[in-house]
Amino acid sequence: MRVSGLSSIVLAALCILLIGFLLAPLAIILVLSFTADTYFVFPPSGWSLKWYAEVMASAEWRRSFVNSMLIATATALLATVFGTMAALGLWKLRSPLKGVIYATLLAPSMVPIVITAVALFAAFSRVGLVNTYSGIIIGHTLLALPFVILSVGAALQSYNPNLGRAAASLGGSPLRVFLGVMMPVIAPGLITGALLAFSTSFDEVVLALFLASPGQRTVPRQIYAGIGESITPAVAAAAALVILMATILMLLIVYRSRTRT
Repeated sequence: MRVSGLSSIVLAALCILLIGFLLAPLAIILVLSFTADTYFVFPPSGWSLKWYAEVMASAEWRRSFVNSMLIATATALLATVFGTMAALGLWKLRSPLKGVIYATLLAPSMVPIVITAVALFAAFSRVGLVNTYSGIIIGHTLLALPFVILSVGAALQSYNPNLGRAAASLGGSPLRVFLGVMMPVIAPGLITGALLAFSTSFDEVVLALFLASPGQRTVPRQIYAGIGESITPAVAAAAALVILMATILMLLIVYRSRTRT
């Protein structure tokens, strides 16, 4: 019992240290975003909201937030539609190649993103999609698809196909069966996938570096530019807003997961 108790204490201490190690950079960013200094000093000599005001007043930062919201929303919609279609197709597929197809669809989440970015830049430059919103959205959709496929695929495991057959035998069209019978079952997974797709796009910076023009900078891309051009605590304030957005999305995803279970 003594050894078991000691092991529990050590394990708890290691968990606390790991959580602290992971959260420390975020905490430092949040603290620096409220500094009254004109440069990064930790701990701050004073506290102020002026850097948040500067971010809100800056046309460049406002445009980057608008770009991020538009691109992430479009990405979430496209990834949800095509990811759901892919998940349904895989769910119904009875073929020895199912595993290969599944692995291929999930490949964007396993390949280093810089390789994907270089490949997309080479391909899109040939068809005029570099420095366009369409190119960024297509690239982000490619990255977000695996999350929707996994989420909807997991939800489909709890769906009973006999319900659909019964509805079809009563005269229900395929569309009506999908919307009235299947959709309520997979809706939690679909919503979770959409939130993950939105978060993936909103936080992504590497593809934006390769595919976006200066006028199409997203928030992460603008933060990257701010670090390289003229680093001020405004960068920390913008990063804190991104952290807030990511935290809200994470809480929504956790809530949806608990609702589903």
